Amino acid sequence: MNRTDLALESLSALPESVPGVHQSERGKFFHITEISVQGKQAEEFLQKPEGKYITLQGESLSGFSAHYPEMAEEFAHELKQFLPPEGLVFVAGLGNENITPDALGVKVAGKIIATRHLRSELKQEDEPFLKKLRPVCALAGGVLGQTGIESAELIQAVSEKIHPAVIIAVDALACTSPERLGKTIQLSNTGISPGSGVANHRTALTVETLGIPVIGLGVPTVINTKYFHESVPEMTVAPRDIDRLIQQAAHLLSCGINMALQPEMHYADIANF
Repeated sequence: MNRTDLALESLSALPESVPGVHQSERGKFFHITEISVQGKQAEEFLQKPEGKYITLQGESLSGFSAHYPEMAEEFAHELKQFLPPEGLVFVAGLGNENITPDALGVKVAGKIIATRHLRSELKQEDEPFLKKLRPVCALAGGVLGQTGIESAELIQAVSEKIHPAVIIAVDALACTSPERLGKTIQLSNTGISPGSGVANHRTALTVETLGIPVIGLGVPTVINTKYFHESVPEMTVAPRDIDRLIQQAAHLLSCGINMALQPEMHYADIANF
């Protein structure tokens, strides 16, 4: 089986069209592909849960594009369609901060504008704008090897206390195509399975396991060498500029998330924040 977290790559690997799988394209600053997976047959062929997958592919996320604000806005627009109209949003950053290719979720969580505490702390005469902000909280709890706690266990325990309307789970992904490595963002309403792309399966974060809708979000930061040449030993590798990729991708994703959650704030406001 191909070790990819991208529904687009799973679909392209199939020899023919599959009943229940529908694809459409759009986008201006990204080439956006939306894949809808409906029914058990489609799930089995694609090896992806039933739901919607949106892939945004563009220039390398390790560089600062002249269209960075527009890219963040386009990403935010795509994310909005998965969000409930109101309620607390819990952004969960997955991964290991000490391993650079796996640090994306942690970096993103650290850049989220947390607002859940504001309403209880603000006084009547305080800035009205602050009171309009959607309640948001963020957490990056580390990995099982660091804490002895599964990410799903920690997120479920926190969710039972704070009762979010939706969880946005952010993680580094794996892909099979060099053309998508570090250049692709995937969004889905099916949740996320940490480590699945590198055969390190952990408990999935889904509405079935947590009882709360989960938006899966990530960027492919690693690829398996078996897709390059048969004589190359099989390894999971990251691009040479992985440090810059993680920093820039985390900046773009966090800006987009913040813009989607706080629509009254513009890119410049959030970037400066």
